[in-house]
Amino acid sequence: MSEPPISRGFHGRKKPEGPTNRVPPGQHLVSDFPVLSAGPTPQTKLEVWSFTLEAGGKLLKEWSWAEFEALPQTKIKTDIHCVTTWSKLGTNWQGVTIDDLLAACGLSEPPAPYVLAECDGGYTTNLPVEDLIEGKAMIATRYEGQPLEPEHGGPARLLVPHLYFWKSAKWVRGIQFREGDEPGFWEALGYHIYGDPWREQRYAGD
Repeated sequence: MSEPPISRGFHGRKKPEGPTNRVPPGQHLVSDFPVLSAGPTPQTKLEVWSFTLEAGGKLLKEWSWAEFEALPQTKIKTDIHCVTTWSKLGTNWQGVTIDDLLAACGLSEPPAPYVLAECDGGYTTNLPVEDLIEGKAMIATRYEGQPLEPEHGGPARLLVPHLYFWKSAKWVRGIQFREGDEPGFWEALGYHIYGDPWREQRYAGD
């Protein structure tokens, strides 16, 4: 998910509200679902949407929307945490796990240790592969039982709920497996290279 520019920063730390074992330091709970984006919201038509996996500059697999929808579907209930200090508990998502995408490519293990997620609008974000596999992440297409709205990253977004939400890239269209950890859009502008909310890894140096 795209987040506000780093220059906007924070204005102090708010005391966590609600279950302290589920709200990371410096976060506060919200009942709505705030919308934060780096630019205009893409309006991608399903008939032209596609998703790709690549490794070493080579295409592993490409799916149309209909093909992607035919893949095994997983539902999860999870908490999400935005770097701008809001948290939302008990959110419900549905999509295709990264494990199932790899299996659909005939791969028993990831082809490289890092990924760069690429999205409509030019947004990218980087992640270690170990944070995507073993049920830790999915390409989500539904939220609370409904198709994912464009303002929340629809038709599909990366969902990596154990990291700050800018890592859950909106409007995702592909994942590149890479040997090195290359900073994505916000990481190159000063956000933390990893983004663990429990360690308050908001900016470089945290």
